[in-house]
Amino acid sequence: MTEYLHETVFTWGGTPLKFGVGAVDEIGWDLAQLGASRVLIVTDAGVAASGVPQRVADAATAGGLSVEVYDDVHVEPTDASIVAAVQAVRGSTWDGFIAVGGGSAIDTAKAINLLTTYPADLLDYVNKPIGRGLAPPGPLKPLVAVPTTAGTGSETTPVCIMDFLELKVKSGISHPRLRPTMAVVDPLLTLSMPPEVTAASGMDVTCHALESFTARPFHSFARHRPETRVAYCGSNPISDAWTEQALVLLARSFRKAVLNGGDLDARTDMMLAATYAGMGFGNAGVHIPHACAYPIAGRVREYRPRNYPQDEAMVPHGESVALTAPATFRFTFPTDPGKHLRAARLLDPGTGTGTDPRDQLPAALSSLMRDIGFPNGIGEVGYTEADIPDLVDGTMKQQRLLAVAPREVQDEHVAAIFHESIENW
Repeated sequence: MTEYLHETVFTWGGTPLKFGVGAVDEIGWDLAQLGASRVLIVTDAGVAASGVPQRVADAATAGGLSVEVYDDVHVEPTDASIVAAVQAVRGSTWDGFIAVGGGSAIDTAKAINLLTTYPADLLDYVNKPIGRGLAPPGPLKPLVAVPTTAGTGSETTPVCIMDFLELKVKSGISHPRLRPTMAVVDPLLTLSMPPEVTAASGMDVTCHALESFTARPFHSFARHRPETRVAYCGSNPISDAWTEQALVLLARSFRKAVLNGGDLDARTDMMLAATYAGMGFGNAGVHIPHACAYPIAGRVREYRPRNYPQDEAMVPHGESVALTAPATFRFTFPTDPGKHLRAARLLDPGTGTGTDPRDQLPAALSSLMRDIGFPNGIGEVGYTEADIPDLVDGTMKQQRLLAVAPREVQDEHVAAIFHESIENW
């Protein structure tokens, strides 16, 4: 057998997809084809109040399934909320799951599926160094993801993310078996999203696309054995194709979706963009902005964004990711100027005139964030220069993500990114 020093193989996986207006009404038939008869719908109280989970339940019941609902998902899941969810449903036996909501509901459903199918301590499955990083012992039960936000792409990915409260940092579980069995994507379900939620979730999509597009190439990694090849394998031709299309859709419709939430064509584009970006980053991976996002979200003190739950301080995931993106892509530009310029032109076809090439992608991002009413840097969510050492410490714990960055990342690099990100324009 030939020995290779560097990787010559990449893997790419995608969730089977049903997309379109009214797609959710066929979910009973879809689950029946997967062999499910008794299913649990996993959602949160806010989404439940919208009536969407009941519509899903009615469709599943009409398809001959027995359905119950768990609607106590914590927005931005924590280790405690995941454990509480598993304990709440452990008394019953399910042969299928439906996640209805944003990434919080879908990630919680992934964890429920894993921990009720193969019971163990949560930390047994959590990524190293926080947990043991054990693989699920076998296949999981069918999980159909029904996203109600155009954002996380969790319906297409093999990861489950949560806050670890005592550590004040995010991490999660990553394994191909966590990828949902099917995604049912219906743009009608996003029409009621408030502008702030649309903006935050859309910036998450944007960063998924840009981070996977600029990630370290798969062939630059050391050779993996088949059993050790990771879910995030680096940028590759198939992921790049998906992410480029996501950027085209974002350029066309992101601003429209925020400023006119009833524009169904724009909402459809955003759902497609989220799906395309998920197909990209769910295989290539994400890097510095997501690594920085975890301590930004985990160490928040007082910030409470509009149209999100107000009972506790939080930085929505899409905000925490995007706030350091302009500075990050200025830092990564030398690794592949052509890709950075290509991404800038796709995201903002008018960018470039009279602009330093290194600043074109950061400028395109800053222009977009201004137009959608986004916070102007980490200073606007409560952080100052004095917080940077703690933010750097939290970021450097995310080595699984930083390993996907296209250049080596040291403490001083992250500190400079946070310093530049106090204000983005």
